[in-house]
Amino acid sequence: MSGRRAFRSVLVANRGEIAVRVLRACREQGLVGVAVYSDPDAGALHVREADRAVAIGGSRVTDSYLDAGKLLAAAREAGAEAVHPGYGLLSENAAFARAVEAAGLVWIGPPADAIEQMGDKLAARRAVLAAGVEPVPGTTEAVRDAAEVTEFGNTHGWPVAIKAAAGGGGRGIRVVRADDDAAAALDAASREATAAFGSGACYLERFFERPRHVEVQILADAHGGIVHLGERDCSVQRRHQKLIEETPSPGLPAETRERLLASAVAVSKACGYVGAGTVELLWDPETGGAWFLEMNTRLQVEHPITEAVTGVDVVAAQFRIAAGEPLGFSQEEVHSGGHAIECRINAEDPSRGFFPGPGTIERLRWPGGPGVRVDAGYASGDVVSPFYDDLLGKVIVHAHDRSGAIDRMLAALADLEVQGIPSTTSALALILDHPDFREARHWTTWLEERVDLAGLAPTAPRAAGTPGEEAAAAERTGRPAATVQPAERRPSAAATAERTTTVGEPAGRPATAAEPSAAGEPSAAAERGGAVEPGVAAEPDFSVTVGGVAYPVRLYRHRPTGGATRAGAGSTAGQVPSPLAGTLIRVEVEVGDRVIEGRVLAVVEAMKMETPVRAPFDGTVAELSSPVGGPVAAGQAIVLLERD
Repeated sequence: MSGRRAFRSVLVANRGEIAVRVLRACREQGLVGVAVYSDPDAGALHVREADRAVAIGGSRVTDSYLDAGKLLAAAREAGAEAVHPGYGLLSENAAFARAVEAAGLVWIGPPADAIEQMGDKLAARRAVLAAGVEPVPGTTEAVRDAAEVTEFGNTHGWPVAIKAAAGGGGRGIRVVRADDDAAAALDAASREATAAFGSGACYLERFFERPRHVEVQILADAHGGIVHLGERDCSVQRRHQKLIEETPSPGLPAETRERLLASAVAVSKACGYVGAGTVELLWDPETGGAWFLEMNTRLQVEHPITEAVTGVDVVAAQFRIAAGEPLGFSQEEVHSGGHAIECRINAEDPSRGFFPGPGTIERLRWPGGPGVRVDAGYASGDVVSPFYDDLLGKVIVHAHDRSGAIDRMLAALADLEVQGIPSTTSALALILDHPDFREARHWTTWLEERVDLAGLAPTAPRAAGTPGEEAAAAERTGRPAATVQPAERRPSAAATAERTTTVGEPAGRPATAAEPSAAGEPSAAAERGGAVEPGVAAEPDFSVTVGGVAYPVRLYRHRPTGGATRAGAGSTAGQVPSPLAGTLIRVEVEVGDRVIEGRVLAVVEAMKMETPVRAPFDGTVAELSSPVGGPVAAGQAIVLLERD
């Protein structure tokens, strides 16, 4: 891998903000950037940013961005000479890395063997132990049954974390606090791991109540050069997924920092690492202990804050390393200055437990100014699909010190405007200004345990996903049937929004039972268990003006559906709807089952997250209304439940 392998064009096997980031890096480096797009992404920002774009069809990731054959065919068709996988999707898939190289293309990532070794969390634990680095106390073999969970907890202490051996990103994790919960937790973790990573194997770790998540950015070339770019703190999380990242890690003792940086370099050397990677570590301020967690063999979402304090362009370094060039600088030449913070702007409603909210973005204004950077995946008029991750973009700020960075980020968030879909903006502002965060007294579960977000005003977006909007998406790029496009720059969604308003029906049309309400959220009717009668209110009953924009409000009445009455007081049966648009991946009851209020009836997956659908009252399952594996709209009936 040490030979020179020059390339002039790069296929970006990804979507969203990271695809835009890599495509812009291609432009800066004088490379031709090639995008791929699924059917829902035909008008996406990453397609508009690319020099060329190749349609790969499909809607779900398994039929598009996770289809290695389609991606390689797209590379051949576009004449790409290299492949950059971004993060997520196939970025840590060793088989895909090997397939790229077998096709004669340059893989802009680490060696497949390193991906394989560090992707298997059990193999990674064994490798770091051999390198003299201590992992979080846990097992080095897959757990077989609940009895092993109980034995581990009794020996090492409760609680215990059950974690997927084949993946990360917060999926396939369950925390067990008592032996009575072991069996159910192991089954749930294994099932989720199978769905996310294709393997249900899990292992055990001691779960620390108030740890901090610290990670180290690594760059290594094929000539033996290896450097770290300092550490990042990623302790503000929800559902084990990061919301806010910063560098350097506040409050981390100098001695502990040096030990973690050295451990990260040792781990990278032990697995023969080449490229950009991140070693994740756990620091427990209470005990002072610090341990290896895992290694992410890819570019990280939060790499921009490292770029901000070091001045090193991590993506450009990936290109050089993949081309067989040396890093060009040593550890002594890496200098950090100031403090940087990144906030992830997701299409989620924090007042409802960060409930996903796909839909059409009516207006999106990103902030700017000195010390402010935005890595965006969407613009005004774009559609956030329920098929993919809901990250709209990232806001990054850099200032002289941490206090200045917090204040700068608060100002940037105040400038950020999102209309039409929910966003995490209000929650991020509340977190940043919280005394615990300002004083660095937070931990990985602090947000869920200590911060009350229920009082945040929920977003009330308008209906999305109309035929007119789909036509507009095609019009934005003019390529519904095209395969490879010539090198050109596309107009922004904002620039084309006005000319799409005459296509199809108006965005403010009333929703019916067969149509998702705005942003994929259940309508008030759906939440009450009834069906909306089409055509009841053809005109708005009244309007509400917010920020100078008038929003039509329509009132609906309910009528029985399929012989069922509304699931409310005094009724005997009701349709239990899906709370969001997505895929019905599991039904956990059968016709005739008696269930109690709160029992999980089914699970809907959207935006890479599983959402349980629970019984609203005690009753008996009378009918299963939707097929497993098929799509469901927000408010679509899943189960008919007869009240006891």
